[in-house]
Amino acid sequence: METALSARGLYDRLQRGDSLTILDVRNRDEFETWHIDAPRTVQTSYAEFMSAKVRDEIPGLTDSLDFEEPVVAVCPRGEASEQVAALLREVGIDAKNLADGMNGWARVYVAREIEGGEHGETTILQYERPSSGCLSYLVISGEEAFVIDPLRAFADRYVADARKLDAELDYAIDTHVHADHVSGLRDVADATDAEVVLPEGAQNRGLEFDATFVTDGDELEIGEATMTAIHAPGHTSEMMLFRLGNTLFSADTLFLDGIGRPDLESGSEGATELASKLYETLHERVLLLPDETVIAPGHVHSETSRGDDDTFTARLATVRESTPLLSLDRGEFVEQVAGTLPPRPANYEDIVAVNLGRKSVEEETAFELELGPNNCAVQ
Repeated sequence: METALSARGLYDRLQRGDSLTILDVRNRDEFETWHIDAPRTVQTSYAEFMSAKVRDEIPGLTDSLDFEEPVVAVCPRGEASEQVAALLREVGIDAKNLADGMNGWARVYVAREIEGGEHGETTILQYERPSSGCLSYLVISGEEAFVIDPLRAFADRYVADARKLDAELDYAIDTHVHADHVSGLRDVADATDAEVVLPEGAQNRGLEFDATFVTDGDELEIGEATMTAIHAPGHTSEMMLFRLGNTLFSADTLFLDGIGRPDLESGSEGATELASKLYETLHERVLLLPDETVIAPGHVHSETSRGDDDTFTARLATVRESTPLLSLDRGEFVEQVAGTLPPRPANYEDIVAVNLGRKSVEEETAFELELGPNNCAVQ
């Protein structure tokens, strides 16, 4: 019997819709803060299992839980859950341990090609990090390529994938100063001759490293492709979207079923002003684009629907229908967006400092900083 399951193996099973139960053996507060979204998930702590073992009551404990086999036990690093899975197997339950636990889950990164866009011979790969809902993009035209919103944890992946398609990275682009993950801009540039590109407004945020800055209307060219920058203040003051053919890389401005929160740059005191700017960005810039525009967002959540090509993309007309906030008038929009904010991403202030170049952290520390839910959206 298979006793361990890789994080990628679990992801594939969940995507296929296989029947299974996620058994999270972390403490309740850890589980409620961040867990694997699955149709059937239960939480019972490692301590409860150890206590039941001492009392010889494992069968009674398992009978009280709503299991659908196989059971996949999960903890932070796969150690405590390995013991729990073994206890379950002793009482006849098909139980597997998630190798490397939630840390392993956070290292799952899946690439899919976006189909249906009108951008010539250009190839667009969308990268999904299921643990946080972060999306990044690799765009390839001929022998040239660029990456949008790269994650530091996967910097080598973009370089390798471009080379598999006989291309080299010319640009590493961030749409804004991220607060939810550590940027891979400089890591990609260190591994290639890629030019680091950021919105001009990042300088006003206190950026402390060299970059090429773009402003509204600027164009970036690779191969036969031309991408146009669109200034889109709201989620942050410097936010820059990019349009390639009929595809809009909408970053944290417009998701497929929500919009970006406005308080991660200047706190709740600046949220109202940025929410008002976000309303203008959406209604005076983004929503004026053709209905057939393909929206390629910066984040998704567990209930976001996939497109026909299995990527997280949708036509603008569809996004209008699936995002009720877009139908509100300005006053209602600002009140709801600035007044009903979810918890902020974990360690967001430290992450912003790293992404501005004000703070330096080792690779493992950077990875640990961004563990947890994304929380960048308002729905």
